[in-house]
Amino acid sequence: MLTFTEAQFAAWISPLIWPFIRVLALFTSSPVLGIRSVPVRVKVALALLITVAAQGSLTQNGAAPVIALDSPAALEALLQNLLIGLALGFSARVVFAAIEFAGELIGLQMGLNFAAFFDPISATQSTAVSRFFGTMAALLFVVMNGHLLLTAAVVQSFQSFPVGESPMAFLAVVQPQVWGAEVFRLGLWIALPLITMLLFVNLVLGVISRVASQMNIFAIGFPVTLGVGLLGITLTLPMMEAPFTMALERMLAQFQ
Repeated sequence: MLTFTEAQFAAWISPLIWPFIRVLALFTSSPVLGIRSVPVRVKVALALLITVAAQGSLTQNGAAPVIALDSPAALEALLQNLLIGLALGFSARVVFAAIEFAGELIGLQMGLNFAAFFDPISATQSTAVSRFFGTMAALLFVVMNGHLLLTAAVVQSFQSFPVGESPMAFLAVVQPQVWGAEVFRLGLWIALPLITMLLFVNLVLGVISRVASQMNIFAIGFPVTLGVGLLGITLTLPMMEAPFTMALERMLAQFQ
């Protein structure tokens, strides 16, 4: 008859359960993998696969200590790994929010923000340009192996923030309360060339309306700004990779 003690069971399960919780929390909040259309079974299976595959590095670095499941330290470890995983996924979502914010600014200048619709994936109201930028960012995330960057970041986070050591210490290091400024900074950085170009077009239209007052500027203004905006999006879209990659790596570097 096979028998084992509670200490032996805790020694078996501890190297698996705490990394599994952190990785699963990451997949719950991360972009692309965390959307509603991805089944929960897929997220659980991927989290378990990564946990088992990373056991060599985790046990070698001592990142998975043995914690009794019925102790107060287990509750602290559970809360710590949940928060770190959610914060890691949220840091990647901040970059996506900045890209969509850039689309909102560009659509506002183009006059396309009237084309708003309900997005069933995010369950929010979004505009056409913002949704287009978000879709391009998701495709770019997959092409540049962003899921592998997230996986590497969550594995390396066990070295920066080991399980059970100062559960809330990571909040003082990563400071997620200041990430909101990153949305506006990066979004304005991406949208600034198109905003400048559309502002110049509006200035030209304003001069034309003063010179030729008989011309109906409202009849020709919208097609001109719309055409210039679409042309600018076409020309600047290939250059989105650099700021997107830099911002994503900078956000994930806080956990490594």
